Amino acid sequence: MLGPPNVSDVMNEPVTTVTPETTVLEATRLLHENDIGSVVVVDEAVVGIVTESDVVALVAADGDPVETRVESVMAQPVETVSQDTTVVEAARRFRDRRIKKLPVCEDGQLVGILTTTDIANYLPHARHSLPSHEADADRVRQTERQDTAYERDDWAFEYLGHEASIDVGDTLRFSKTLDQSEVEAFADASGDTNRLHLDDAYAAGTRFGRRIVHGTLVAGTISAALARLPGLIIYLSQELSYLGPVDIGERVTAECKVVEDIGDDRYRLTTTVEDSDGDAVIDGEAVVLADSIPETA
Repeated sequence: MLGPPNVSDVMNEPVTTVTPETTVLEATRLLHENDIGSVVVVDEAVVGIVTESDVVALVAADGDPVETRVESVMAQPVETVSQDTTVVEAARRFRDRRIKKLPVCEDGQLVGILTTTDIANYLPHARHSLPSHEADADRVRQTERQDTAYERDDWAFEYLGHEASIDVGDTLRFSKTLDQSEVEAFADASGDTNRLHLDDAYAAGTRFGRRIVHGTLVAGTISAALARLPGLIIYLSQELSYLGPVDIGERVTAECKVVEDIGDDRYRLTTTVEDSDGDAVIDGEAVVLADSIPETA
């Protein structure tokens, strides 16, 4: 059986680094000039990592980026992986440690860096290559967040923004496979038993030539992504355009981007869904309200 790729197949290299004595201002320049989200702090070995969020936190606290050294703001200790770590194991590290970047080291030396974005396109293939008993185990419910009742390991979520608040420019992505069992469950739950989704012979005679996933079920991945914004998210409106069909068993990715702070904890977002080939199948716009998470959570 062909196994999932290793970190060495996916990681970025070379890595932009700084020393502990580098000023935050200089680190910020490197972030901007290289269009990257982090720099790794090296003092013979990896000792820390500085992200855009660390810089923003310093400025928000009236800190001086000219005088402050990165050793004062860097995250430490740093979780690392080796080149022969699989992307599946790396994904588990991201999930379990609640981090988004993993420096890659060999014999104590930095050789690359891996981000959640780097493995987003590989993880679906890695999941499908797992032995059947492991694949079944990956569908076990996981309780990992305050704002969702459970998660599954075969779902993938990425949030590019400030995890404690919502800001214009924040982007979130949610991926999952829409399989046969989910299509049948949705048909029963919604009452939409259109034979296009359930009957092979019937669907073969349609313009699609095969059964396809309900459009509303595909759009549901947008709701799943929005539910993982910071806070208790309440849907206020959603506009959608359906651009193409999704095959049963296909993995789709919903991407939502915050484009406007309307006020009163309301936000406008662009919402798209792409199929496994990266083609847009849904395009639209949503407005949500972000309430505080109940204390009981």
